Amino acid sequence: MSIADTRMLFQFVGGLGMFLYGMHVMADGLQKSAGGKMKQLLGVLTNHRILGVLVGTLVTAIIQSSSATTVMVVGFVNAGIINLTQAVGVIMGANIGTTVTSWIVSMSEWGDMMKPEFFAPLLIGFGAFAVLFAKKEKNREIGEILVGFGILFIGLSFMSSSITPYRDAPIFTTAFRVLGSNPILGILTGAAVTAIIQSSSASVGILQTLALNGVVTWNSAIYITLGQNIGTCVTALLSSAGANRTAKRAAVIHLLFNVIGSIIFAVLMFVVFTMNPAFAGGHVTSVGISIFHTIFNISNTLLLFPFAKQLVDLSGKIVREKPEKMVMAEIPDVLERPQLDGRILSSPSFAIQSVAEQVTRMGEISLEHVNVAMDSVFNVSEEKINESIQMEKTLDVFEKDLTDYLVRLSHESLTEAQIQTVSHLLFTVSDLERIGDHCDNIAELAQGLVQANIRLSQDALEDLRDIQGVVLKAVDLAVDSRRKESIMDAKRVYMLEDDVDSMEEDMRQNHMERLSKGLCSTDTGIVFLDILSNLERISDHAVNIAEYVEAEK
Repeated sequence: MSIADTRMLFQFVGGLGMFLYGMHVMADGLQKSAGGKMKQLLGVLTNHRILGVLVGTLVTAIIQSSSATTVMVVGFVNAGIINLTQAVGVIMGANIGTTVTSWIVSMSEWGDMMKPEFFAPLLIGFGAFAVLFAKKEKNREIGEILVGFGILFIGLSFMSSSITPYRDAPIFTTAFRVLGSNPILGILTGAAVTAIIQSSSASVGILQTLALNGVVTWNSAIYITLGQNIGTCVTALLSSAGANRTAKRAAVIHLLFNVIGSIIFAVLMFVVFTMNPAFAGGHVTSVGISIFHTIFNISNTLLLFPFAKQLVDLSGKIVREKPEKMVMAEIPDVLERPQLDGRILSSPSFAIQSVAEQVTRMGEISLEHVNVAMDSVFNVSEEKINESIQMEKTLDVFEKDLTDYLVRLSHESLTEAQIQTVSHLLFTVSDLERIGDHCDNIAELAQGLVQANIRLSQDALEDLRDIQGVVLKAVDLAVDSRRKESIMDAKRVYMLEDDVDSMEEDMRQNHMERLSKGLCSTDTGIVFLDILSNLERISDHAVNIAEYVEAEK
């Protein structure tokens, strides 16, 4: 190999690296810029399958990878956020969304002003200035998008120019003639390349770069493109390896969708090429590949959309249901664990929404824990004491799992607002766990009453019921404020906390009067005051949770 050949090889590899990195930077900037809109998209997924197709298309257009979108869908199914029928629509939409990249790549054929080498340096220049000097985070995100676009286009230019000297080389003619005359080989080649680089957008971009130099024929381009759509399923299949069976079925649906569509189109195009050999052997442009890629994915969606239920049923026959071992069995006496999935971390906006729902679930358990702990006091019940201990173990597991997940999420590329939300969710988890600790204290005090065979006075129990009602409202509103992101609910928590403080002061005074009159003993009095103190501290933690929600607005 001569120095010139080596230089061209280095240029192609460098161009490919810049193309892939530019796509990553651009997608990251687009995702950050989408911000809270991604949360709204998540809500759409649960409403209608047609809307699911639109969401899948839009999300994939933003993150520039149908593989990443499908991996997220597998994660959502695994976490129980969406069901398989809803997942089908998103998967179909993801295939349509991935065509955006092919149109971006083909822009160089739209005219001289659209060629990468013409405006890419300007994009990088403006983008770099925005990233380095812009004060507003939104402007810095736009800068990242521009830099990503610029690097992507320069990478394409590098790859294209490195191939130009060899476009008349016999190896290209021979290779694409063989691939074009053998549909199975062409499809397998496209699938293998895409599986290796884990991105159909990138593999289609490479094919288009070759097409820009006039070395790709129509028949080979179409078979390779069909294979690329199959190869993109590998990422989701690998991702589903550690998931539950329902999530595995979501990955299989993705594979079935692309395989069925590819077989139909391969047979159809084989007939067309047999009838028109001149067309089959003609050179395809990058725009031509974009057109076919788009037609295939839209047509495949229209064709198979009515059969979504059948795809779900077929996936069930391939991945058969079997009794699964419960993850909770690893930790005795744990009622449940948070439903989290690391696959979603690649899209922070969705991950934040997912983990926020689990934090809310932890809040609901904490609320129930207050009820159970107080019931153990009112009824002096061993059964309720044991139930409270079990709930405390559950909250400890929630704290550990949620904290670990949020720490992992904090290492992702986040906007300033997302960093704040993740931080507040961490604080919220800590406050909820502390509520559990106070409930545990109350249950231990009830245990002391059982062991000493003593009871609180009726007046003391009435006081505790009154303050418990207000504390429960405060915790409930605090959890609701997180669930709804409602400042109004957060402000109401403050008013309830004032009521709790006032009630505690009055009840302590009433207790001193009962002691002086001999209506209760010193032992029961100490238990009463300790329970009162724990309830007041629970309301303080409810206020903390409300403050985090208010600070995010």
